[in-house]
This record gives sequence, C-alpha cells and structure tokens, in this order.
Amino acid sequence: MYNGLIDIPWWGYVVVALALTHITIAGVTIFLHRCQAHRALDLHPIVSHFFRFWLWLTTGMVTKEWAAIHRKHHAACETVNDPHSPQILGINKVLLEGSELYRKESKNAETLEKYGRGTPDDWIERHLYTRHSALGVTIMAVINLVLFGPIGITIWAVQMLWIPIFAAGVINGIGHYWGYRNFSADDASTNIVPWGILIGGEELHNNHHAYATSAKLSSKWYEFDIGWFYIRSMEILGLAQVKRVAPQLKLNLAKTSCDADTVQAVITHRYEVMAKYVKLLKTTMGEEIQRLHHQGLKFDVKTFRRWLHLGEAELKAPEQAELKHALNSSKVLATIYAMRHELATLWERSTLTQEQLTKQLEDWCHRAEASGIEALRQFSQRLRCYAA
Repeated sequence: MYNGLIDIPWWGYVVVALALTHITIAGVTIFLHRCQAHRALDLHPIVSHFFRFWLWLTTGMVTKEWAAIHRKHHAACETVNDPHSPQILGINKVLLEGSELYRKESKNAETLEKYGRGTPDDWIERHLYTRHSALGVTIMAVINLVLFGPIGITIWAVQMLWIPIFAAGVINGIGHYWGYRNFSADDASTNIVPWGILIGGEELHNNHHAYATSAKLSSKWYEFDIGWFYIRSMEILGLAQVKRVAPQLKLNLAKTSCDADTVQAVITHRYEVMAKYVKLLKTTMGEEIQRLHHQGLKFDVKTFRRWLHLGEAELKAPEQAELKHALNSSKVLATIYAMRHELATLWERSTLTQEQLTKQLEDWCHRAEASGIEALRQFSQRLRCYAA
C-alpha cells in the first residue's frame, strides 16, 4: 500500500498537522487581520505574498472578502448588520455555523465595495487567487496525499477545519460571549484566555476591539500574543514594519487637578477608564445590591454592570422599569450610574473646546470626591493623575 514519500511515526503526523495549521493561523492573524484589515503593519512583499499563497492553499479565502467582512464587523459590531454577532444571532449559530456566515456575507457585493478597498488587486489576485479560490485547497490535498499517503487526507481535513472552527467559530463566537475584559469597549468582545498561542493571539479579542489598529494584541504583563512575537521577529529581520500599537497609559502622581493633558489621556484610554470605574466600584455596588435584595429587588452585580454599559435607552421595557426602581431605591447606585454616564459625555461631545472639556472633567472629579462614596473618590483622584 502506498504510504507517501515521507514515512514518519504516528506522532510525527500530529506534529505536521499542528505545524501546518499554525502557519495558517499566523497568516490569518498577521496578514489578513493586522496587516490587511487594520493596516497596523506593513509586510515585506515576499512575506506578504507567501501568506497570500499559503492561505490560498490552505483556506481558499479571498483577501478582499476577509478584510471587508472583518471591517464591517467592527463598523456594525453587535447590531443586526454585524455579519457574525452571537449577541444578535445566538452563540450556537456563530460557534457552529461561523464559516457559513462568512460565505453568506462574502457574496454581498455592497460589503465588498464599501469595506474591501485597499486590498491586493494585482494580476495573480484577479486571475488566480480570487477567480480560482477553490483550486488551492485541491492542490493542497494532492500534495498531502503524495507526501504522506492516505493519512495526508486526514491532515488536509484538519487544515480545512481549523480556520472555520477556531477563527470563524471560536473567535467570532466565544470571543463575543464568554471570557474576561480589560476594556469596556462598546461591544461584547472578550479575551478568551490570556495566552494567545493556539489561534495566534486572536484569543485576546477584547484588547483588539479596544484598540483595533494596534499590531499588538496583548495588553497586561501576564498576557502573551504569539502573533506579536512573530511580527517583532520579522521587524528585526527587516521583513515587517509596525505602524501602530495601543497607547500606554501614564500616571503623573504629582498632579492634583485636571488639565488638557488629563482630558486627552482620558479620551485616549476611555475603554480602560470605564473598565477601571467598574472594577473599583464593584465591591460598593455588590454591598448595595445585597442590601436591596432585602427590599425585594432581585438582580445581581453582573446585571447592574450591564446596565451601566448599555444605558437606559438601550434596555428593554422590563429592564428599564427594574433599573428605575433600583435607582429610586438607592442613592448610592443612582450616583454610580449617573456619574458613569456623565463621564462618558466627555468623549461624546466633540463640539466642546479643550477648555470646556477640562472644566467639565474637573467639575466631575469635584462631585465624585464629594459624593460620600469612598471608591468613587479614589477613582477620581487616580483619574486626575492621567497623562498622555
């Protein structure tokens, strides 16, 4: 029986499958996602074309289609126009049928026209990669069969399933449904785990949505983004040039009042500001909600945090009534709720001058520190120390 040109132990086939799929994941996160969709880095033409060729062989995905669908996802995140939001379509739909959702949106000419600009449009893209997108995966199947024999088809099947399951399903599904959040981004994005290895760093999805144009997806010291490791390695070799990374927050502990620099830093780091707000006030909210339980109000801290994030106008009528009852029953919760949404107006009022924004922030801090809520006072004092 023909066993292929390469005969290796059983575990060798496992290593080969993992290595091949990992190259594909690297191509998706570095080339399609960070380079093409978000322009966070530039790649050397040799590297760029290698990834195009490899993704043609292993996925059949078209660069323009992938970039356009992803850009639309950011532009319409968690709305009915989002191509793959589990908050709208349900977690099972996105997790199990993510690739079908991708194929459906790829046929939307309006999406490709509006969001697909700036992607490769050379001769080989038009006449081979796009026109014959299915040919590459067929060639890959033949190569695997020749090299490894019948087991090569199993390796090929793993290659074909890897992106639909882990990228289209896990990232688009679980990455907007379950996990932890470093930033209160205006969507449901989450970090699945702090170690971005299996899916090339894409596991750090909340970090990405907070700073979409950053070439680096890790944010905290304990987070690891293997895609960023590859990018930095290529940059050292002159094969890549990073254009943007997420700004780093600085604290000037000597500051006791707000100035234009404070305003700029707060606006730049607004998602981190809101995340810190909820984190510092979590205990206070929990204690107050526990007290309200004795008065018949039945909601938890997680629910109130959701109300904080969405705002009253975005809640359904029953939740609006429950929120109103809670705020009328507790001065502490009413203050926390009102101060949170007042702070958000700082980056929503684009018509105000720098002086007006500074005065607004200083006034907010004065009222926060005079609220009688210790956690709110501590948050305000820290906010004054923000520096761009």
